[in-house]
Amino acid sequence: MIETILGLAAQNLLSPIILFFALGLGAAFVRSDLTIPEAAAKSLSIYLLFAIGFKGGVSVSAHGIDTTLILSLIAGLILSFALPFLAFALLRGMTRLSTVDAAAVAGHYGSISIVTFVAATSVLQSQGIASEGYLVAVAAVMEAPAILSALWIVARFSSSAEAKEREQDTQGLWREILLNGSIVLLVGSFLIGFLTGEDGLKEIESFIVSPFKGVLCLFLLDMGLVAGRGLRASAHQLRPGLISFGILMPVLGSAAGLIAASLIGLSTGGAVLLMTLSASASYIAVPAAMRVALPEANPSIYLTMSLGITFPFNLTLGIPLYLSVAQAVGG
Repeated sequence: MIETILGLAAQNLLSPIILFFALGLGAAFVRSDLTIPEAAAKSLSIYLLFAIGFKGGVSVSAHGIDTTLILSLIAGLILSFALPFLAFALLRGMTRLSTVDAAAVAGHYGSISIVTFVAATSVLQSQGIASEGYLVAVAAVMEAPAILSALWIVARFSSSAEAKEREQDTQGLWREILLNGSIVLLVGSFLIGFLTGEDGLKEIESFIVSPFKGVLCLFLLDMGLVAGRGLRASAHQLRPGLISFGILMPVLGSAAGLIAASLIGLSTGGAVLLMTLSASASYIAVPAAMRVALPEANPSIYLTMSLGITFPFNLTLGIPLYLSVAQAVGG
C-alpha cells in the first residue's frame, strides 16, 4: 500500500493545482512581491463556491433524494459536531495552548476546506473513479456545527466569565454563521442547481465546467502565498506538538469519515470525499466566525495550523493516502 500511496502522491505533486500552490508557497518564502489582489482573490473564491455548489445541486437533482443522501447529511453533521472534541483532547495533551486557543483550533478541524474537497474530486476524476455528487451538500452542512462545539468547549473548560457570557448570547453568532458569505453562496447555488437540473447546467456549462481548473490553479497560487507568509511570520509558534497535531488530526479525522462512509454504504469515491471532508480544516468560514465569537484567540495560530500545516499535508500526501485506504477497504 505504501508504494501505491507514494505513487499517487508523486502523480498528485505533478498536477497543475499542486504546482501552483507550491509556486505561491515558494514565492512567499523568498519574499517575492508576487501577489494576487484582494479583490481578485475574493472573485476567485466566489467563482469556486458558485461552481461547486451549482454542480452539486445538479447532481442531487439527477440522483434524487434517497436514504443514502439523508444518512450522508446526518453523518456530516455528527462528524462536524464530534471532531472538535477529539481535536481539543489531542491539543491539550500534545501542546501547551490555552483553553481558548485550543478550542479555536479544534473548531477549524471539525469544519471543512472546500478547496481540499475539490482537489480530492480532481484526483478521483484523473483516476476515473466516480463519486456521489451530493457530497457537496454534506460539505455545506459540515461548515458550521464545529463552531458551536468550539464555543461549548470554551464555556465548559474555560474560567473566562466573558467566554461563558458569550456562549449564552448566541443570537449574533448564529447570524454570523448562517449568513457567512461562503455558506450563503454555496447553499444558494446548490439549491439553484437542484431546481434547474441538467437543463440549467447546459445553459452555463461553458462558464463553470471548462474554466474551473484554471481558476482553481490561480486560487491555489494565492493560497500558497497566504500559507507561506503565515508560516514565515508564525514559525516561532509552531512547536513540534502543534506540527504533529496538524498531521495526526487529519489522519484520525479521515478514519472517522471512512467508518461513516462504510456504515452508510458510499462508493469508493464517495468514501474518499467524506474522508477528505473529515480530514480537512477550515480557513474561510471558521476564522470569520472566530473573530466574532472568540476574539481573544490567537488567529496566527489557528490560521497557520489549518492553512500552513494541514492544507499542504492533505494536498500532497493526505488525499493519496485516503484514496489508497478507501480502495483497500472497499476492495
